[in-house]
Amino acid sequence: MPTKVTVAEQVRAYQRTLPPEARRAMKAAVLALPAGDTKPLNDELEGLHRLRVGNHRVIYRHRGGRIECFLAAPRAIVYEYLAAHLRDYLR
Repeated sequence: MPTKVTVAEQVRAYQRTLPPEARRAMKAAVLALPAGDTKPLNDELEGLHRLRVGNHRVIYRHRGGRIECFLAAPRAIVYEYLAAHLRDYLR
């Protein structure tokens, strides 16, 4: 049975800013979760996972039998942004 994947509006909005090829790649990668170039995060980000799509990252977590994608950003800033707003995302 496939895993249900929910995508936050922030991820959708970020995806709309990408060029067509990158947009299609991100959509395909998110729909393929939990497969793909994924990795669990460590330390204070434990319990979260990242999906690598080229130079972009999607941060997600397993929650209630589903995968919840809640943050997407360029690799250069995604972890700093996540650390700064971690409390908001863990609610």
